[in-house]
Amino acid sequence: MSSTRFQEDPPVARPHTRAAAALVAVSALALAGCSGGNSANTDADGGDSASGTLVVDTAFSLETGDPGRNYVPTGNMVLHAVYDTLLTLEGDDTTPQPALATMEQNDDATEFTFTLDEDRVFSDGSPVTADDVVFSLERVAGMTDSKANFLMAGITVEKVDDATVVLKTEKPSLQLPAIVTNPSLSILNAEEVEANGGATDTADAAQTFLDGTSAGSGPYLLDSLDLTTQVVLVENPEYNGPTPAAYDKIVVRNVTESATQLINLKGGDSHIAVDLNGDQVEGLGDGFTVDSVPSAETIFLLINQNPEVGPATASPKFAEAVRYALDYDKILELAGAGAEQATGVIPPMFAGALADGADQDLDRAQAALAESGYAGETVKLQFPNDNPVGGVEFTPVAERVQDQLKAAGINVELAPAPFATEIDPYVNGTEAFSMWYWGPDYADSSSFLPFGPGEKVGLRAGWDAAASADIAALVDAARNATSVEERTEAFRAYATAMQQSGPFVPLIVPGNNIAADDTVSGLTYNPTWTLDLTALSPTQ
Repeated sequence: MSSTRFQEDPPVARPHTRAAAALVAVSALALAGCSGGNSANTDADGGDSASGTLVVDTAFSLETGDPGRNYVPTGNMVLHAVYDTLLTLEGDDTTPQPALATMEQNDDATEFTFTLDEDRVFSDGSPVTADDVVFSLERVAGMTDSKANFLMAGITVEKVDDATVVLKTEKPSLQLPAIVTNPSLSILNAEEVEANGGATDTADAAQTFLDGTSAGSGPYLLDSLDLTTQVVLVENPEYNGPTPAAYDKIVVRNVTESATQLINLKGGDSHIAVDLNGDQVEGLGDGFTVDSVPSAETIFLLINQNPEVGPATASPKFAEAVRYALDYDKILELAGAGAEQATGVIPPMFAGALADGADQDLDRAQAALAESGYAGETVKLQFPNDNPVGGVEFTPVAERVQDQLKAAGINVELAPAPFATEIDPYVNGTEAFSMWYWGPDYADSSSFLPFGPGEKVGLRAGWDAAASADIAALVDAARNATSVEERTEAFRAYATAMQQSGPFVPLIVPGNNIAADDTVSGLTYNPTWTLDLTALSPTQ
């Protein structure tokens, strides 16, 4: 019945610089960023151990230990180690691979059959069954107050037998395999969760239970969770999957400043620093390894097409003028290691991404500006000034954009504000000219269709479907493709059209820079869970 099947053997991940952590135990950690002195270099027995404690520093975005209510990066990192999903991602490859199940799809990409590995068990030793899958996914679908609820939109779940589940959609959904890799759609022990308040509707009350324990089949167990200081994971003795725990314990600490993460790493108080910038990792010497790669996020300019919001920006020719006025190489200089020029609204790691971005062309910029009706008025460039992305600070980027646009004849006034202040006008579409960033909801090209006309981000730019019927049709073609080849070509056509005439100017794909001491291997960036804790192991 299948046109596509995910086989048992995953492809080899693309190579990157590797890094990781050590074999040690850590003393009690009371405060974020304060680690009690070289804790990462002492194991429980006072000597070297092949399976001690791994200490990871990251700036927390953490709300719960309940997968179905989680939708933030640190939560994804932690929960990916505790729970399994039907499919998963290996290394930095964005092609879904089997985890708890293999998958077959029908030719229309509307029916996806998952066959469970019947040997897999939860942390209490009970088998993972189709009933657990149905409960877990229907729970997310039924919890309308969960941020992750939208992942199940338009998806129905049916049990075929104890080892088989079918997910169905009304329209083609080649993105569904990527969606089910998200840790929010982890498979929970239904009996245990239901006994502790779990339900498949708004009556669900299992979060408190799941914040204090784990009901999954992953290689680690949740030992303790403090949303402001640290999460402690321990080995799951019942785990019988392909990636057993390499450490007795993993301590993930909330260290909000990258400078402090660097100090802890260099001082031996941690093994891994997740949130370093390009300059910081370039300064590391011997004894450390780094994974420095382009992230899945894009920093872009938004140019509002609504004349009531932006009288000076509403002409498509104004957006063209901005696009070709910029010197992207000079802007990229501000981004540091791992960063790349954004070649379009789809980042390089995803299918359909363009090979090359825009090049500066001042003659074209000035010609477009003359056609736009722009009369020299000052345009405000709004942006959040307290929320760097991948180590990229927005203020220096905005200053460089301002200088380059001035050289092309566009007068720009910088209007920075805190993220909390700036987010509402951006979401509500009341910013005429702004700089923002976007990352995927899940590891798939379809996460970037919201930039299209009439879509979520397109509407924030005052760009409805009627304003560009051709590009709106390309969005539909990409969304409804039924083969990988057709889909990739549709996304490439969409990205090309967006780069030629959309109201967005992609600037930078920031680097993701994770550093570690050289006692650990397996460090690789992932667009969903950032760092795969299950792939880390002591260096041999």
